[in-house]
Amino acid sequence: MYVKVCGLKTVDAVHAAVDAGADAIGVVMNETSARAVGADVAQTVVEAARAAGDATLDIVLVVNDKAAVEAAELASELGFTALQLHGRRYAADDFAAAAQVFGTLWRATSLAHDPPLTVGAYGERRLLLDAPKPGSGERWDSSGLADLGLTGEWLLAGGLTPDNVADAIAAARPWGVDVSSGVESAPGVKDLAAIGRFVRAAKAVS
Repeated sequence: MYVKVCGLKTVDAVHAAVDAGADAIGVVMNETSARAVGADVAQTVVEAARAAGDATLDIVLVVNDKAAVEAAELASELGFTALQLHGRRYAADDFAAAAQVFGTLWRATSLAHDPPLTVGAYGERRLLLDAPKPGSGERWDSSGLADLGLTGEWLLAGGLTPDNVADAIAAARPWGVDVSSGVESAPGVKDLAAIGRFVRAAKAVS
């Protein structure tokens, strides 16, 4: 099971995720998010991830309020390996424009937005399905996802915690999972022990 730990701000959080066996870490640069960081912190996290992980670790820039090309330029400048364009702001044309600047794109959306559910519909490498309020920790009923017939590299997100991730995987049968608020002691503050528990719980399913 592929596991992404998102919203990381510190070197210690990076080490906790990598040491537990996470496949990806995410850095948020949305202006309105409790997990948002500036370029200096993002650079520090990227460098820590490169130093702590192996060549297969995905280091993902997450944005929902920047122009797609601007975000792609930022991802390239700061050394990210993937760019996650999150939300209904981004249409197929935005992905096409971003792809001219930065090669590896992820698309993150919610079923509430009635998105195309084919992985790669906008040219993205991976698709992330989130709860209606991303980053809120709000859990949603993912049991019906298995009936939608999603295939390929898609990740389940939204309200996942170390205690419920195994059941969510069994119900939805995703290719991977993504967690942020579910491993926090307060909004934007990662609980290092919870990160480890989450990654191990998810990995134990497969």
